[in-house]
Amino acid sequence: MNPFHGRHFQGEIILWAVRWYCKYGISYRELQEML
Repeated sequence: MNPFHGRHFQGEIILWAVRWYCKYGISYRELQEML
C-alpha cells in the first residue's frame, strides 16, 4: 500500500519537506513556498 498514492507530489518530495519541517522548524507557509 502506497501512502502517497493520489498526491500532487512524489513521495520523495513529501518526505524531504517533512524532514525540513521537523529539522529546521520552518512554518508551513515557508515550506509551501519552497515547493
